[in-house]
Amino acid sequence: MKSILIIGLGNFGMMIAKKVHELGHQVMAIDIDEEKVNEALSYVTNALIGDSTNASFLSSLGINNFDVCIETIGSNFQNSLETTSLLKELGGKMVVSRANREVQAKFLLRNGADEVVNPEKQIAKWTAIRYTSDHILDYIKLDDNHAIFEVDLPEEWIDKTVNQIDIRQKYGINIMAIKKDGQMNLTITPDTIFEEQQTLLVLGEHKAIQKCFHI
Repeated sequence: MKSILIIGLGNFGMMIAKKVHELGHQVMAIDIDEEKVNEALSYVTNALIGDSTNASFLSSLGINNFDVCIETIGSNFQNSLETTSLLKELGGKMVVSRANREVQAKFLLRNGADEVVNPEKQIAKWTAIRYTSDHILDYIKLDDNHAIFEVDLPEEWIDKTVNQIDIRQKYGINIMAIKKDGQMNLTITPDTIFEEQQTLLVLGEHKAIQKCFHI
């Protein structure tokens, strides 16, 4: 279990707070808006009303005691930048900040952020890839060249084994799991036989996956 500080309770911050709480971690949530703080109280460990650009207020929280500090302020970049800088100055072990644009990400990284997330950019890319293909069901980017895709099983693979298809040798693609009826099979061997109504979780380079699955 980790101790997580979340600053900013807009839609993005609220969703993170709920999910982190569901995962069983301790969550401290901060926002300047009393209504948002009251809303968060039902699913976080603690929530406080406060100005995250106030050094005295942040210092009183014991920033160095949190495993991760997540700053999600999206409406005021100056406040986001100041908060990020203060979190690192006060001993933040891992400071993750939200950016809405690439230029914001650069400033945040220069001013204390260890990692930057751009939710709109990430979901836009996911949406573009997911819904412009008939065969991609999900997508997780790993770096600029590699990703994990959930793809439909090609009909011509049915009743054949992993060894017979051999996409690792031909395309450098690894089959990580086979999914059917919501159940995930992670025990993949060369003798595993593909069946109807299965989907595959595959890891590889974008171009190789596109070529292999004719995406």
